[in-house]
Amino acid sequence: MSIDRRNFLKLSSLAAVGISASASLTLFSCDHVFDSGTTLIPHASHWGPFKAVIKNGKLIGVQPLKDIDAMPNEMLTKGLMSRVYDKTRVMYPMVRKSFFEGRGSNTKSHLRGKEPFIRITWSEALTLVADSIIQVIKKHGNESIFSSSYGGWSHAGFIRPNVLQGRFFGLIGGHSITKGDYSAGAAQVVLPHIIGDMETYSPQSSWKTIYDHTEVFVLIGCDPWKNNRLEYRVADHQMYPNWIKFKEKGIRFISINPHRTNTDKKMDAEWIRITPNTDTALFLAMSYHIYINNLHDKAYLDKYTVGLDKFVAYLLGRDADGTPPKTPQWAQSITGIKAEKIVELAELFANSKTQFAPSWAIQRADHGELAHWAIINFVAMLGKIGKPGEGVGFSFHYGNGGTLQSGKSMPLGLSQGRNPIDKFCPASRIIEMLENPGASFYRDGTKYEYPDAKLIYNSGNNFMSHQPDTNRLIKALNKQVETIICQDPWWCASAQIADIVLPATSTLERNGLTSGGTYSNDKIYAMRKLIDPIGESLDDFEIFRRLAYIFDVEEGFTEGKNIMQIIRASYEKSDATMPFEEFWEKGITTLPVPKEAEQFVRHGDFYTDPVNNKLHTKSGKIELYCQTFAEFDMKKCPPIPKFLEPFEFLGNAREGQLHIVSPHPNMRLHSQMANSEIREKENVQGRQHVLINPIDAKARHIEDGDLIEIYNERGASIAGARISEDIRSGVLALEEGNWLRFDSKGRCNNGSINILTSSEPSSELSQATTANTCLVYARKCTDAEENTAYEPPFIIEDKYFFTPQSLGIASQVEQLKSKFSEADMEPGERIYYRSCSVCHAPQNPKSFTKKQWYGIIASMKARAGLKGEDEKLVMEYVKKNAKKDD
Repeated sequence: MSIDRRNFLKLSSLAAVGISASASLTLFSCDHVFDSGTTLIPHASHWGPFKAVIKNGKLIGVQPLKDIDAMPNEMLTKGLMSRVYDKTRVMYPMVRKSFFEGRGSNTKSHLRGKEPFIRITWSEALTLVADSIIQVIKKHGNESIFSSSYGGWSHAGFIRPNVLQGRFFGLIGGHSITKGDYSAGAAQVVLPHIIGDMETYSPQSSWKTIYDHTEVFVLIGCDPWKNNRLEYRVADHQMYPNWIKFKEKGIRFISINPHRTNTDKKMDAEWIRITPNTDTALFLAMSYHIYINNLHDKAYLDKYTVGLDKFVAYLLGRDADGTPPKTPQWAQSITGIKAEKIVELAELFANSKTQFAPSWAIQRADHGELAHWAIINFVAMLGKIGKPGEGVGFSFHYGNGGTLQSGKSMPLGLSQGRNPIDKFCPASRIIEMLENPGASFYRDGTKYEYPDAKLIYNSGNNFMSHQPDTNRLIKALNKQVETIICQDPWWCASAQIADIVLPATSTLERNGLTSGGTYSNDKIYAMRKLIDPIGESLDDFEIFRRLAYIFDVEEGFTEGKNIMQIIRASYEKSDATMPFEEFWEKGITTLPVPKEAEQFVRHGDFYTDPVNNKLHTKSGKIELYCQTFAEFDMKKCPPIPKFLEPFEFLGNAREGQLHIVSPHPNMRLHSQMANSEIREKENVQGRQHVLINPIDAKARHIEDGDLIEIYNERGASIAGARISEDIRSGVLALEEGNWLRFDSKGRCNNGSINILTSSEPSSELSQATTANTCLVYARKCTDAEENTAYEPPFIIEDKYFFTPQSLGIASQVEQLKSKFSEADMEPGERIYYRSCSVCHAPQNPKSFTKKQWYGIIASMKARAGLKGEDEKLVMEYVKKNAKKDD
């Protein structure tokens, strides 16, 4: 079969399918009355639930749900809609020109992201994908197929592309995967050893206990007002009225942050301008002060912790490392906070009912594991963990932490299934994997080897946005990887650099199912199809179903069910009581929240009875000193939370250098929404804005609204200056996630932060990202070029003939079938891989010890739909296969 000739000489345009890229989309009030020709269809997203307004088959607007969403925001009301018909949509299957021409010889990988694409048919595209997979398996084995699709943030539904991708590859022999994540990569490894749970994804003390008991609320790099506008599933913003109640009651808010945040302003928080990456030093100094002044809770420490003697020896300067006492004066020169203020804060926290809320941002840094640990040690010394209105919570800024929990089981989608390949790469270490295939590395005390990645399959994930040190990444990709396949609705950076691009639908063009919120679990939402697919895009299930058909594993992939049958079965397995047909028509059902949920206190059971409710640490208590880490003998993560100088920070900066931090965007979800019209709300001269203090701007002759070039030895990025007192001097704030596009000088012309960040790991314990450990220079940019980040690539007229049958896919698949395996899983294993598949690739049970699994499952079981016999079977499976705890 040959490719049809097409007059497709210029950019792929939505006009080609009769859709205007400038279609006007409207926000309709909850009470708006529509004419008979208008249809309202329920749907849901990360940014909230809504009814889509459809007229003549076209999406014309959105109507938020009255009495459901406490605070609809512009990402829902404008952003979600505007990007659907944007010119950045991938309209058709595409292949990079030199990849197509050079198959089997020289595909000129150095031209990735720089040359045109050829439009091809789905039959041709999937044949090329299948052939690429087959050749890698034959030459290198399944471990050389690498999934960069580690996260499930592509949309709010349960049937996400990363799950489907894992399911497909699991049926044909497996693939190498990423492990951990960017969000909380350091914390999720260190905290199970210290306090018995990952904590970062765990429910927080209820808002009612905060309201009734808390006197001081401490935000540590934490911005819940901004970040809780979206959730991993569906945000309904239940916590926002409660934050206002906290303020009105008179709870005192203190923010420790180099950046004055939205939450700081809403809560009238006192702003403590800390030097980035020095939170550990601050909390060590406060620990020192309360110890020498007998403000610590001796009885609490004896009963609930281990390792105080070793921790105190370090605080007092008596540790074998020879460092001085961790006095407030010592910390002053490191943190930039005056010693008197450190003393004042320590005594305030000791003498008040204080709730601490550390962010995940502070652990995305060199030695990031130690920051959270130092905070836990300080709060434990005050005797506050587990008490109502006090303690430490690592997720108040995520998933509307603090909402009341229903405890009900939510729907689940398909299982990823067991992956026959054990090889993995830590989420932020892809560069090291590509540069050093087969090299060894350590993670959580265990030695592993990097896979030899030759094919990258990327679905629903913009890995070119979140990987650090982008220039080095591109070089490594072009040298090591033979084929990059990207499956996405939009021409994001990962699609632009790919060899084969498969157009996926957005959720608005397919049926789905989801729930809300992340912790409350009190609502289930229908995500009904709103419009027909744009161009020739297919939904992710259909793309992988077709690939499964080619590889003769379709029955294993679908289990004989279509999407609607999967949705119905998932819904009916949940605790919902509304009949499915009624639910599907209404679009929402609610689940009751028990009254006792108001009294939930994080670690309250442990505080009440530490003998029968031990933490799932090795000692059963809070570990101020960790013997396990002493045995690991790690240079960058000692057995005590010490202050170790970061490889880059203001304390070792050269003249003229600034520290740049990369907070979550105000108008995006990472890179999602970058191509929507709401970017213009904050962009400067069409580019990402960067906050710069007036002192730093004046020294560099920069005025508000100027373009500035931010650079270091790793690269350069151009952003628009916003001069603001909301950022401390010596620091820049450039939001992460903006789409990558290079100008003729090799600079990112759109303000991407990861051109600048380092791939250095936080430590050998977690191998997590250090994105917030970054020094740069800045200068006024006077030679900026036109920004084309939101232009699709050039599409050329096809002049090639290709017969898929000539590749002999069917016969090659037959030869490889002995390597395919649908695992014969025991009942608990099957439930585990179904229940733990929604977010990232399921954790291998060997990732955690038995004790740690007890803590993790206790925190996650409601969201994972585990209850009764299912929970028992899963626990038996992970206990049998858990990491050995010697």
